[in-house]
Amino acid sequence: PRPRPTLRVRPLTCTESRRGDQQVVHSLGDGAVHVSAARHDATFGFSAVFDAGASQEAVFEGSGMRQLVELAMDGFSCTVFAFGQTGSGKTYTLMGPLGQQSDTQPASPALLGLMQRSFTCLLEQSRSRASDLALSASYLEIYNEQVRDLLSPGPPCTLPLRWSKSRGFYVENQLSVEFESLEAIVSLLLQGSQRRRTSAHALNRHSSRSHALLTIHVRSRAVSAHPAPGQGWGAQGSARGACPSKQGTLCFVDLAGSERVKDTGSSGELSVEANSINRSLLALGHCISLLAKPRGKRTHIPYRDSKLTRLLARSLGGSGITLMVACISPSSRCLSETLSTLHYASRARRVTTRP
Repeated sequence: PRPRPTLRVRPLTCTESRRGDQQVVHSLGDGAVHVSAARHDATFGFSAVFDAGASQEAVFEGSGMRQLVELAMDGFSCTVFAFGQTGSGKTYTLMGPLGQQSDTQPASPALLGLMQRSFTCLLEQSRSRASDLALSASYLEIYNEQVRDLLSPGPPCTLPLRWSKSRGFYVENQLSVEFESLEAIVSLLLQGSQRRRTSAHALNRHSSRSHALLTIHVRSRAVSAHPAPGQGWGAQGSARGACPSKQGTLCFVDLAGSERVKDTGSSGELSVEANSINRSLLALGHCISLLAKPRGKRTHIPYRDSKLTRLLARSLGGSGITLMVACISPSSRCLSETLSTLHYASRARRVTTRP
C-alpha cells in the first residue's frame, strides 16, 4: 500500500483577514484542491481534503484514522504524522486546543483531535474484542537533534539512539507507561506536551520547537472459549485455546513547523532551533523523494541523515502503514510554504510499503 496523504486547510486567522490577505487555496471536492495566485495556477489531488469548515470529527472519520487504530490492534506498525508550515494547524489537528486543556479543565469534546479520538476508539475496540490486551505509551521529542524523554521524572533527559538488526533504529532506556483508561492516557499526553519545547515568534505564539512522537504499544493475545482442535484440555486444565500473540504500534508524530527564519524574526537560540528543524525536515523530504522513485531506480535511502528520519525509517519505506496529514494556510502571504507542503505531500503519494 501507499501512504494516504490527506490535506487540511485551516481558516484565515483574524490577523490575516484584518491585513487583507487573499484566500488562494480552494477545495474542488473529490480530494482535489486548487491554488490560484499571480503566476501560480495548480491543482493537487489527495485521498481526502478538509476545508476550513471541516470539524475535528469529520477529519477523524474521513482520513481513515479509525481503520489505522484497528490495524494497530491487528499487529501492524501504524504511523500518522502532521506536517506543514508553522501555524498551519498541525498540533490542533492532532491534539485540539492543547493550550486550553488541563486535568481539571478538559477541552470541549467537539474540539478533541485525532489523538484523543483514537485513544477512545482503541479502548472501545479493546473492550469489544475477546482478547487480553496490554496498552502502554512512550513520548519523545527531538530537540536540536537530541532525543529526549517527555515522560521520565525530572527534567527531560537525553537518550541514545541505537540500531540493531532485529529492531532497526530504537531509543535506548525509553520509558513506557502502561494505561487502562482514557483519563490515564490523556493525562500522559498533557504531561508530556507541557514539557515539550515551545516558543513565541512572529508566525505563531505557541510554536513547537521540537518534533514529538507519542507511540502507543498494543500487545494482545487472543483467546477462545474452547481448546483448539487436537489440543484437548491438557494437563494444565486450561479451557482456553491460545492464539498467537500480536504486537502493534500506533505512533503520532507532530512535526515542528517548516519556516523561513527571516519570516519568524528569530535570532540567537531561536535561530539555532529553526535551522535544526529545517535540516531534519529537509532530510525527511529527501528520503520521501527517493522512496517515491520506482523500486528499480532507487539509490541508498539516507535515513541516517537525521534523528527524525531514523525514527521514521520503518514507517516511511518499510513494514509500516502511514497516514500523512498535510496542514496548510490558505493565505496569499503563505503561498510559497503552502506550495512546498503540497508538493511534499504529492511526492509522498508515490511511496509504496510492504506492511
